[in-house]
Amino acid sequence: MSATHAEPTTGLPRAGLSWAAVFGGAIVATAITVMLLALGSGLGLAAASPTSGDNPSATTFTVYAAIWLIVVQWVASGFGGYLAGRLRPGLRGVHTDEVTFRDTASGFVAWAVATVFIVGLVLSGGSSLLGGAGRMVASAAGGASAAASSMSGSAGSAYNLDMLFRPAQPSASGSSADAKAEAGRILLTGVKGDVSADDKAYLAKLVAARAGISADEANKRVDQAVATEKATAAKALQAANAARKAALSFALYSFFSMLVGAFIACVAGAIGGRQRDAF
Repeated sequence: MSATHAEPTTGLPRAGLSWAAVFGGAIVATAITVMLLALGSGLGLAAASPTSGDNPSATTFTVYAAIWLIVVQWVASGFGGYLAGRLRPGLRGVHTDEVTFRDTASGFVAWAVATVFIVGLVLSGGSSLLGGAGRMVASAAGGASAAASSMSGSAGSAYNLDMLFRPAQPSASGSSADAKAEAGRILLTGVKGDVSADDKAYLAKLVAARAGISADEANKRVDQAVATEKATAAKALQAANAARKAALSFALYSFFSMLVGAFIACVAGAIGGRQRDAF
């Protein structure tokens, strides 16, 4: 009879990645991220009151939120990567460098899986910190864009119709709402350019006729209204530029925080693997 020989265990294929350890680290990293984001929201990093004048600017708010995101990535990725490396089964008969690489890869993959989970939470509206920063930047940009585009489309067409049927001398009778609407469309021309001399003269006549005041007083009111409209347009443009810069800065800070998180997860995975093999 021929003897039966057992196959050597060293010849068996070894799994390059333990998905149980990876998902364990990823879930822990996601949970810590949500917890720290809730803490940041409680500290006011996602709070902007529409009725308060003490709110930070969009740029300042974005910087605070981005710094907190870096801290969150640092802590959460460290825990997730460490657990992914520490919980991965040890390998015998494999070179130390290969073991270190696999532990590092486990930490990195755990960070990647956690990132996918967090992106899903953000897209579903589950992150108040990211949502608050995005809403504040979008609100500033949206208000500025509305002011900058107020003369486009139907508003510009209405102004052209006003020019077409404009009387030589405005009448004191008629609808007050129509007169105010026409005056508003004239003032809106200052958003993209300047109110022409003809428009100012007609607007002064309209104000004098409707308000029952002298021509000089009507001209003063028109000049003041035009100056106020220009100042409002300038503030809207400034807000748009600030919102654009804040959005760009937030994107860069988010990239940097993710880069930090990936590096920390890799290092933590290697450290976890070394401590696993030390016992």
